[in-house]
Amino acid sequence: MSKNRVEELEASVAELQSTVRGLTEELVESKERIRVLEAELDTEVPTRVPPRRADAEANEAEPDEVAEATADADTDDESVDETEETRTDDIIVA
Repeated sequence: MSKNRVEELEASVAELQSTVRGLTEELVESKERIRVLEAELDTEVPTRVPPRRADAEANEAEPDEVAEATADADTDDESVDETEETRTDDIIVA
């Protein structure tokens, strides 16, 4: 029976060695894929999103636009003031 036990152990060792070899190959392949992906990330990949700096510059108003907006705001403030005055006149204190 000891001879049978030795054969079982040898078969187990052979199976474990085969498993280790397979896992080692997978590990090497995975490391290579990771290297390739990291290399791709290191290169500049064009995106559809413009850089933030360009967005900030594009959103800056021209001086004429600023003056026009200021004039509109002044006009709006006057109408708000008139509305507030009208509201206070309508309040009846009992």
